[in-house]
Amino acid sequence: MHFYSNGKLLLTGEYLVLDGAKSLALPTKFGQDLVVEKIKENQIIWGSFTSTGACWFEAVFDLNKMRLINATFNSDKEGSAEFVAETLLDILKEAKRMNPSFLATANGFVVKTNLTFPRDWGLGSSSTLINSIAAWAKVDAFQLLWNSFKGSGYDIACAQNNTPIFYQINDKKPLVNQVEFNPSFKENLFFVHLNQKQDSKEGIAKFRESGVNFDKEIKRISEIADEFLKANSVLKLNELIVEHEQIISEIIKIQPVKEKLFSDYNLGEIKSLGAWGGDFVLVTGNTETPSYFKNKGFETILTYEEMIL
Repeated sequence: MHFYSNGKLLLTGEYLVLDGAKSLALPTKFGQDLVVEKIKENQIIWGSFTSTGACWFEAVFDLNKMRLINATFNSDKEGSAEFVAETLLDILKEAKRMNPSFLATANGFVVKTNLTFPRDWGLGSSSTLINSIAAWAKVDAFQLLWNSFKGSGYDIACAQNNTPIFYQINDKKPLVNQVEFNPSFKENLFFVHLNQKQDSKEGIAKFRESGVNFDKEIKRISEIADEFLKANSVLKLNELIVEHEQIISEIIKIQPVKEKLFSDYNLGEIKSLGAWGGDFVLVTGNTETPSYFKNKGFETILTYEEMIL
């Protein structure tokens, strides 16, 4: 069996998507696949591979008892092998709880996951995994995400769709609408990796702590999602980016990324994506833009065409 899930970028609505803002999200050309093969032993033998083909995580689980036998983890960060293995086991157990016939077999499985992007890019190594496990287990991927972790679920929607989408949570249900976002000025759009991993769980917790009513901001951010689609020039998009950054900055009390890191950038605008300060930012500019960021020490710069499905 073979499953594949797309990576994701949230273009508008970060944080407020959790409270019902309509948000524009883009599936990426990068993602993760999951390959399942049957074996005689009553075990799950799991291997996770990087985009370069290196195995970064291995584990063996007892299928009868649904428990970890052993695990190895090749990484200098993000916790121990046991932590990663127990997190994975929790997802598998939850999928089994949702569909008791899942993994109820005499045989076992060899499972391999293969990322097509570097793990530190933040394009959804967890969401692509959860979506593929849900497909394997024949359960609802959004519910599996919410039962296992927290989050808006836009990343699951991206994993399942091959076009840009509007994503919204309405009455605790995900609303997904495919949309056409195909700007005529695509050559002016870049994605720059900041290489500063931000913990989205921590960011969400801080946002939740504020306890303020953001109805007005949610309404405006939802309108900006619509206006992103209609923007017919880079100048118009720049205006929307500046407004969007200001709204979110005031809510989460974090300085916009352009002010903080790139105040001398005068070729266009810069917009945070996801849990502010983390992985990729959206940059508007021109042919000189890549040189500006490379001179600042940021080597990973992708064009819109290279990144977006």
